[in-house]
Amino acid sequence: MLESNLKLISNDIKTLIKDAQTLLQAAAALPGEKAEEVRNRAMRLLDTALAKAQEAQTSVLDAGKEMAVSADDYVKENPWRAIATAAGVGLLVGVILARK
Repeated sequence: MLESNLKLISNDIKTLIKDAQTLLQAAAALPGEKAEEVRNRAMRLLDTALAKAQEAQTSVLDAGKEMAVSADDYVKENPWRAIATAAGVGLLVGVILARK
């Protein structure tokens, strides 16, 4: 779910930035007030993209913190299981590396 949300936000941000770039290029060809209006609209699009990027960053940080707390709680509740799992993974990595 988190990955799909991040992909959706990433696509939204890319679209907003492309739209803003298009508007800024169009503003270069327009005279006076029209150019200013188009530039303002492009800046609003860029501000929206920035806000979405910050929202995505906050979401990812919160999810990471939740996962870290969950892992910490699991290790505290099951210390021997965590040690055995870590040892098993280490042994497996060692066997794989020794074969190469």
